[in-house]
Amino acid sequence: MYKIMIVEDDEVIANTIKQHLETWNYEVMIVEDFEHVLDIFMKYQPHLILLDITLPYYNGYYWCQQIRHKSEVPIIFISSVSENMSIVMAMNMGGDDFINKPFDLNILTSKVQAIMRRTYTFSKQLSIITYKDLMLNLLDATLSYHDQSLELTKNELKIMQLLMNKHETYVSRDELMMTLWQSDQFIDDNTLSVNMNRLRKKLEIFDIQNLITTKKGLGYMLAYDELS
Repeated sequence: MYKIMIVEDDEVIANTIKQHLETWNYEVMIVEDFEHVLDIFMKYQPHLILLDITLPYYNGYYWCQQIRHKSEVPIIFISSVSENMSIVMAMNMGGDDFINKPFDLNILTSKVQAIMRRTYTFSKQLSIITYKDLMLNLLDATLSYHDQSLELTKNELKIMQLLMNKHETYVSRDELMMTLWQSDQFIDDNTLSVNMNRLRKKLEIFDIQNLITTKKGLGYMLAYDELS
């Protein structure tokens, strides 16, 4: 289910949008703490943001810029400030669309759906890697096996992505180090071992024997017997 975050100072408008979008099976969260919008965004990780310009503490331009330092998530500005300069400013700050208040909820929904399709329908196909019953989701950094799922760190995600793309083939330590740190120089060799050991510990939840094997001089390989 796609998640939408509403950053809107008018409680009535925010709740009206929320109730309407929920009828379209979106998960919707309304921000109430306008002083910590970025922190809330990082925790909630929405697929799209509806952002007003006029807000307490900092305006929507500021929060759009802050979010753009962290993410390319689609942002639709919704505002009664509809002068051309405001629209240009919103786009220059990284906004994807602009809707003037008052607006028709059906138009809002169509814009949300259009951006969702453009952003996620194709990228989602590219962001799921499977190997037998394992499924790696690059969008939310999760690894699933049957009905179990676990969250991966940034480095763990990179390791699993490389190993799954080259499943049943040994991947050298040098290639893994280049993938993780864009260099195999000035990196303590033990650093890779620490990352790998932490990942293996997490993978124990799946109860798959020898999911990642090691062979001296060759590296690491992801492979398992489906009957194990």
